[in-house]
Amino acid sequence: MDLNKYTNRLRDDLIAAAALGDEKTQATAAALAAAAESATRLALLAALSDMATEVSTALGDRTVHVSVDGTDASVDVRKNSATSAEGDHPSFEEMTGDISRVTLRLVEQLKSRAEEAAAQSNMSLNSWLSGVVSGALRDQMRGYGPKRDV
Repeated sequence: MDLNKYTNRLRDDLIAAAALGDEKTQATAAALAAAAESATRLALLAALSDMATEVSTALGDRTVHVSVDGTDASVDVRKNSATSAEGDHPSFEEMTGDISRVTLRLVEQLKSRAEEAAAQSNMSLNSWLSGVVSGALRDQMRGYGPKRDV
């Protein structure tokens, strides 16, 4: 969605309203309209983000994301990975046994996406990764995991 469509409409409306005034009023309105474009774009973005949050809350099993690239805003709906029952992902306190430290090297883009997913699930990256590994192991045991040739 091109945000310029909306900021241009606001600018044109402001200039049209100022056309009733003298040249100085028209020049002032044009300058104000140009100065207000960035603020308007930010206000639109804030409104879109708030709407995405409300829609995400209403959907429950999916999350709506708004991203911006220059003056283009895009919306994307993702299925939540943490929508399974509470008991599927034990908390740290519920885990038993020894804790092992593992160093995991990820490309930056993958790490960023994992951090976003963890934040959306209100979890730390470590807890989220532990849940993902547990889920993958559970799926593999059920026969849903990736098949490997031996």
